[in-house]
Amino acid sequence: MCIDLHFHSVFSDGTALPRELARMAADLRLTAIALTDHDTMAGVPEMMEHGRAAGIEVIPGIEIGALHRGRSLHLLGYGIEAGHRQFNDWLARLQQGRTERNRAILEKLGCMGIRISEKELQRFSRCGQVGRPHIAALLMEKGIVRSMDQAFSLYLGRGKPAWQSRFCYSAAETIAMIHRAGGLAVLAHPGQLDPAMRIQPRLVAELKELRLDGLEAWYPAHPRKMRRALAALASRHGLLVTGGSDFHGANRPGSSLAGGDNGFCPPDELLNGLLPRLMPGREPATGGRAAMGAA
Repeated sequence: MCIDLHFHSVFSDGTALPRELARMAADLRLTAIALTDHDTMAGVPEMMEHGRAAGIEVIPGIEIGALHRGRSLHLLGYGIEAGHRQFNDWLARLQQGRTERNRAILEKLGCMGIRISEKELQRFSRCGQVGRPHIAALLMEKGIVRSMDQAFSLYLGRGKPAWQSRFCYSAAETIAMIHRAGGLAVLAHPGQLDPAMRIQPRLVAELKELRLDGLEAWYPAHPRKMRRALAALASRHGLLVTGGSDFHGANRPGSSLAGGDNGFCPPDELLNGLLPRLMPGREPATGGRAAMGAA
């Protein structure tokens, strides 16, 4: 059976409501899921309610952008209560950074003759955290670009005319905060940081010193050889292995949750390492292969 511990809803840059994602997960017979919106847990209560009603193990989740030695990376946090006051206060600075970046991007686009108001952007994004994918989708709607990729390659990507950085905490600060909130910190899609896998050994060793808990070895863009290398790296450092689709809905045509037609299926044996860490004293969720070997 498959699990999916990384996907997004309308509360960040996805296009589906949490309840719709829970229904999709149930249709795909996923055994465990985690909604991991960017810099917010606003959609988690709805996901918990509808996922559990469908008989699915639901793990509270979030995805947070962070910096380590000048490198941008993403950390997944699992097991944090959505209403954790200290954690949400800490997230507020990240959310403000997104607002500040959006304003700067719209100003730069305006200087190029592309007029988009904050009100228009907020209407388009519906709710939650607004990011560059929303701006890209609006550029598509206005006929300025043909695709999301073109929006980033012409305007929004790093080094492009409307590029703007945003505030991020360091990886050390992010991992420490996830732990203070009672969660586990996992490096998202580590293979994407360097497809040649040259930087990962040192990076993972350094993040382990900062008390990183796991690696997302199972990811649609990770070939089997890379997945095995990442699982071996996790084993070497005593890290958990997790997996998720990074599904964003209609923002990424052709993608799906795990268990769909693309054949991507992180095995539920991965829960054997994760759930006892999140819920001490709990028995492993499944039998069969060990989580490390399943990768």
